[in-house]
Amino acid sequence: MADKEVFDIAVIGLGPAGATFARLLNSSLKIIALDKKDGTGNSFRKPCGGLLAEDAQKCFAMFGLPLPVSVLVNPQVFAVRTVDLATGNERHYQRFYLNMDRHKFDCWLKSLIKDNVEVHNGVSVVDFKDVGDCYEISVIENNVRNTYCARYIVGADGANSVVRHVLFPKHRIRSYLAIQQWFLAKHGAPTYSCFFDKTLTDCYSWGVSKDDYFILGGAFPLKGARDRFRKLKEKLTEYGLKLNSPEKTETCLVLSPRHPWQFRIGKGRCFLIGEAAGFISPSSLEGMSYAFNSAYLLAELFNHRPEVTLKDYSRATRLLRGKLILKLLKKPFIMRHFLRNLIMQSGLSSLKRAE
Repeated sequence: MADKEVFDIAVIGLGPAGATFARLLNSSLKIIALDKKDGTGNSFRKPCGGLLAEDAQKCFAMFGLPLPVSVLVNPQVFAVRTVDLATGNERHYQRFYLNMDRHKFDCWLKSLIKDNVEVHNGVSVVDFKDVGDCYEISVIENNVRNTYCARYIVGADGANSVVRHVLFPKHRIRSYLAIQQWFLAKHGAPTYSCFFDKTLTDCYSWGVSKDDYFILGGAFPLKGARDRFRKLKEKLTEYGLKLNSPEKTETCLVLSPRHPWQFRIGKGRCFLIGEAAGFISPSSLEGMSYAFNSAYLLAELFNHRPEVTLKDYSRATRLLRGKLILKLLKKPFIMRHFLRNLIMQSGLSSLKRAE
């Protein structure tokens, strides 16, 4: 490695977790960040309802970071319409989300990264290996294979994490295929809706109004996911939704951990943050707050210790993982058809809509 520049840390992925981690690191550290987003119209975009939940908003308060109006869209949402398509049960629940353009939000977070971080866009990480005093990372960049070297690797590359797959090739976390389509808004009053249908998925689907569009998405078992999404659209036409001629379709994997041991924080001198570590709510699929918090906790370790170990990171994330375990216990009350319908029929915590 004598002829290769060796970075202190290589950050793989610059979504909310990776961009936050890179931004928070001390300028004394030598950092390279490799991201598959390239800033073009064809760049990777995370299929997401684009609603910033309260826990994620608390992270912004902790960081003292104001959210620019340029990433927000209309309308802002104060309640979620929840519908069980199998029974017809319908309730409204108060929620304090911020409605935003997810891609603009990701790009804004990335723009906050300090100049000491060497950012490479449009890069696909293929593999990496431990060569003794550092890792050699193989990438495809500008259609050419290249290598970079770093003492530490931080995997922030999401549900289908290359870093996690290399470290734990036999490890599996329950995955869904998230499918989302954009339609020109023709549905009357703007809305945020949550749809359940046990015949299509044991997870849930969503509908969100954004400026001149209505987004319909859902998380489905991998087998037959596209057919299940088609059936969802057919059912929702009975609720007055016009879902012909989508403007675009987006897909990606999303994780839903089933057990505490499915979380993976890393191995050797490689660390995992955000969804790459399995840090995502198994009940709501909300992952941004865990992305921000795990990034902050790991950055604090690197900023204050000459060497960082997995034991350090395990201790630092103990409360975060405990919170996710509580979410695992909560999941049956949301996802299991019988329990969910008991709660919906009771009207517990629901809003009474004004006539």
